[in-house]
Amino acid sequence: MGDQDKRRAARLVDRIIEEVAAWPHVNTNEHRFEGREFTLGPREVGHVHRWGIVDVPFTKRLRDALVEEGKTEEHHVVPESGWTTRYVKDDDGVEQAIWLLRLSYLYHVNNLKKTPKGGEMFAEIDVADELAELGVSEEIRAAFERRGVMES
Repeated sequence: MGDQDKRRAARLVDRIIEEVAAWPHVNTNEHRFEGREFTLGPREVGHVHRWGIVDVPFTKRLRDALVEEGKTEEHHVVPESGWTTRYVKDDDGVEQAIWLLRLSYLYHVNNLKKTPKGGEMFAEIDVADELAELGVSEEIRAAFERRGVMES
């Protein structure tokens, strides 16, 4: 990757970082391999690398549905896991990466809302409405819902 390509990738990644860091209760921390990770408490929502790779964890079932629909790819290092990889090369890639990170964020929010502290912390986030806004398929929604229960 040449210097111009590296600078372009870094600008695209910066847009992702700016967007995701602004979500309620998201913390950003340094991640290995020139990365920045996004967390909700101890839960990792995903991370980005300066050269334009975005890695996002999901359950294996949810990851499989996302890959099948062409929303992402299996992780470039651990393809048998629930992790996904998205390569960001342009504006469309930025939007797709933010979409995946938002889905991961909502997955964690949905589970945290089932706890007393999380229910209070995330009361303003309507997970069902946001999933509808993201335009997720029934397959992804079914894989998203843990034990068939989703908080709104």
